[in-house]
Amino acid sequence: MKIALIGYGKMGKQIEQIALSRGHEIVSIIDINNTEDFDSDAFRSADVAIEFTSPTTAYANCKKAFEQGVKVVSGSTGWMAQHGEEMQRLCAEQGKTLFWSSNFSLGVSIFTAVNRFLAHVMNQFDGYDVSMSETHHVHKLDHPSGTAITLAEGILAELDRKDAWVDAALVENGEMHQLAQPKPNELPIISERRGEVPGIHMVRYESDADSITIVHDAKNRSGFALGAVLAAEYTATHQGFLKMSDLFTFLK
Repeated sequence: MKIALIGYGKMGKQIEQIALSRGHEIVSIIDINNTEDFDSDAFRSADVAIEFTSPTTAYANCKKAFEQGVKVVSGSTGWMAQHGEEMQRLCAEQGKTLFWSSNFSLGVSIFTAVNRFLAHVMNQFDGYDVSMSETHHVHKLDHPSGTAITLAEGILAELDRKDAWVDAALVENGEMHQLAQPKPNELPIISERRGEVPGIHMVRYESDADSITIVHDAKNRSGFALGAVLAAEYTATHQGFLKMSDLFTFLK
């Protein structure tokens, strides 16, 4: 499979290594200094482009790839709330293909399924209140993380006593900044930015008697990179607006 990389930071380099180890070819690498290469034969030859950039550039990157007839796998977060409906429309009405996920890690996919099942069980026990926290490296611009939002949406789908999530607080340099005061019907998410943490997500159910906590702690970026390449392999032979639940059926 021929792969184009959009974004060549730490994640892009990790994806490159794993793609090459699985026998794929990197035909184009586009970063901030050579965006003109979208309009190149090398980029157009790609079966799939894997895009990991930033919330401010992901939308334009996907549109440029679509213009060149290239399918996209995107792991950039913080932009789908604004552009998600348009992306789905382009895929449904104009034959474009986008595989988007807030997190490509196999471990996070398993954690997502466990999280939703636990929320389904806890719907019977309203003595437990639920909260969430997520921790990432200081370079991550958006908060809460896309993964935290996906996990929160899974809880809201199962837990009748919560009908919205709220960006409750941000911890930077060890200092907490209160962003909102959660209401009883809201699921609070606390975000922390420190060091080079790849990603920690925790969901906690608390009662007067005890607490139940589930945690996913990424040790490095390799799990995310492998998942992105697996998604690209899937995308190469499929069309439309694709999700992790298409790749891993246990998420359905």
